[in-house]
Amino acid sequence: MTLYSMHYLLKFTLLSLASLYFFVEPVFSTSRRALDQVKPTQIGFRVALKHVDHGSNYTKFERIQRGINRSKTRIEKMNAMVLASNLGTYDVESRVHPGNGEFLMNVAIGTPPNPFSAIMDTGSDLVWTQCKPCDECFDQSTPIFDPSQSSTFSKVSCSSDLCQALHSSTCQDGCQYMYTYGDYSSTQGILATETFTFGGSDKVSVPNIGFGCGADNEGNGFNQGAGLIGLGRGPLSLVSQLNEPTFSYCLTSIDGSKTSTLLMGSLASANSTLSASNSKATNVMTTPLLHNPSQPSFYYLNLEGISVGSTHLSIKKDLFTLSDDGTGGMIIDSGTTITYLEESAFDQVKKAFTSQMKLQLDDSGSTGLDLCFKLPKDTTTLKVPKFVFHFKEADLDLPSENYMIGDSNMGILCLAMGKSSGMSIFGNVQQQNMMVVHDLAKETLSFVPTQCDAL
Repeated sequence: MTLYSMHYLLKFTLLSLASLYFFVEPVFSTSRRALDQVKPTQIGFRVALKHVDHGSNYTKFERIQRGINRSKTRIEKMNAMVLASNLGTYDVESRVHPGNGEFLMNVAIGTPPNPFSAIMDTGSDLVWTQCKPCDECFDQSTPIFDPSQSSTFSKVSCSSDLCQALHSSTCQDGCQYMYTYGDYSSTQGILATETFTFGGSDKVSVPNIGFGCGADNEGNGFNQGAGLIGLGRGPLSLVSQLNEPTFSYCLTSIDGSKTSTLLMGSLASANSTLSASNSKATNVMTTPLLHNPSQPSFYYLNLEGISVGSTHLSIKKDLFTLSDDGTGGMIIDSGTTITYLEESAFDQVKKAFTSQMKLQLDDSGSTGLDLCFKLPKDTTTLKVPKFVFHFKEADLDLPSENYMIGDSNMGILCLAMGKSSGMSIFGNVQQQNMMVVHDLAKETLSFVPTQCDAL
């Protein structure tokens, strides 16, 4: 028998529209289990992140269609999960984890180190890569890791804390695992520990990182990666294992050619983040992180309201509240492209934008987004309403490029948000050009306005 572990949410992955070609001016404590190996007390490193479609030659329309196709199965599966959760009919042997992320990071594993590209995923926990001998493996650009050639590879015992951190365990020549993702992709193999090497010119090697050595890996959802680095809040994630409860990332503009940045451990502290971004302390917006016992890996935010222009929307006070049964609420996620708001809230946002934009609606459906406008010909400057997310203790006034995306050739301007049922998701387009600092010791999340391609 194999071992199953789970999260209940699927991620939407929808690639955004191409960038604006004209100027838009706005008018505006996680519980942790002790692990078997004690990691060094001070770990800090920097890793470059690359979007999965970076450098591709797809047209704008093709990019949109790719994003829509990646979303279909996940949306269907999420709706089925919400219904099953309300009815209390989950099959405990078929629980799934979120869909895969949108950013890749270069990592090396073993001694001597073997490089591979992994998906960064803040919505799941397991760290894993494909391993030889491989019963079923997908194509990857780097050689598949061969544990027999590494002097630091060690299987994890079934009695270890790492193995026990899984929902159930099966002992067959070590701790066996299976992880199934929302798009029906999966990885299955042996749980082990290895030395992982991170960073560019200043490399940092960390011993005894627990990871899945996958011999049976199936599905099309791994987006050019040879594995996945889980940065969730659970004990199997890299964040929990490093014994450094702080990490941050800074995502460049979606039309940029430079890579984004991930900072881990001591380099991701508030002071280090401010120094790296040349930002002043007054620019930091900090809000508490919430914990959901039924979805312990996700980073929940307390969203109290939304403003469009000068209008504070009359959204019900409890609409974004995390319910006692674990439903609802809002998570922040680097692997979801655009923000998804609970349907009744999105309807109010849509109504407010429609009345304030004074542009003709585009109802062609060609973009896959829920609210688009037709652009007048020869448009070079356009004023749009301000957009503010009122998180608890933090009013996040977004730059216009973080919520309005358009294409002058297509003659279209769209709101980079959509509607969801139940849970809301704060996506990565809304996070671009901000250092997003996760501090799990203080149980806070901070936004620091930053020119990410200058880091």
